[in-house]
Amino acid sequence: MVRWRLVIEAGQARIPTPMRIVYLHGFASSPQSSKARYFAGRFGEMGVPFCAPQLDEGNFESLTISGQLRVIQDAVAGEPVVMMGSSLGGYLAALYAVRHPAEVQKLVLLAPAFQFPRRWRERFSPRDWERWKREGSLPFFHYGSKMEVPLGYQFVEDGEQYEDQPAFTQPALILHGSADPVVPVGVSRQFVLAHPNARLVEFPSGHELTDVLDGLWEQTGAFLGFV
Repeated sequence: MVRWRLVIEAGQARIPTPMRIVYLHGFASSPQSSKARYFAGRFGEMGVPFCAPQLDEGNFESLTISGQLRVIQDAVAGEPVVMMGSSLGGYLAALYAVRHPAEVQKLVLLAPAFQFPRRWRERFSPRDWERWKREGSLPFFHYGSKMEVPLGYQFVEDGEQYEDQPAFTQPALILHGSADPVVPVGVSRQFVLAHPNARLVEFPSGHELTDVLDGLWEQTGAFLGFV
């Protein structure tokens, strides 16, 4: 039984609405990640529906941003949701929120990989890019399968069509580690300066944020207005 409800502003009225969470895992991860399982458990205790789709659909080698957005669309199914996303999942949540403003009510983003297309380009040397394009795939460690798995070059080509900073307008809470070596916290600081609908809370942690899970939950609960 749902013991709390989310209140959404609609003109002059305040409409209590049952909440559903869609959680998006990070790059080369899975719905079995530590954070996904933690939030599934906490929301489950509250009786709140929680969905964490497998964004690569079990085929990491053929992964694209466009394909992941289609998986998200199937998971949302045209219904109002609160969207959570970690790292690349945070970037995907932002992209989806821009394109589906009537569906995404609020966002909770954990170390979101804003500026993903540009920062991804900067991640590799010209020689690495040439090798990836020539050979057609490049191995990456997949945290879900605990082994190296090839990723096709189509991931690069497809990703280049998407914006660095998705300018969604929904209320958003960004939770970021101040010592994040993967997506520096400055990326989120820059984002909130340009987007007043987003608020940033920093934690003394790294990219995974798994050592501050209870703090993430406390901030998430306050933002979503648990009653």
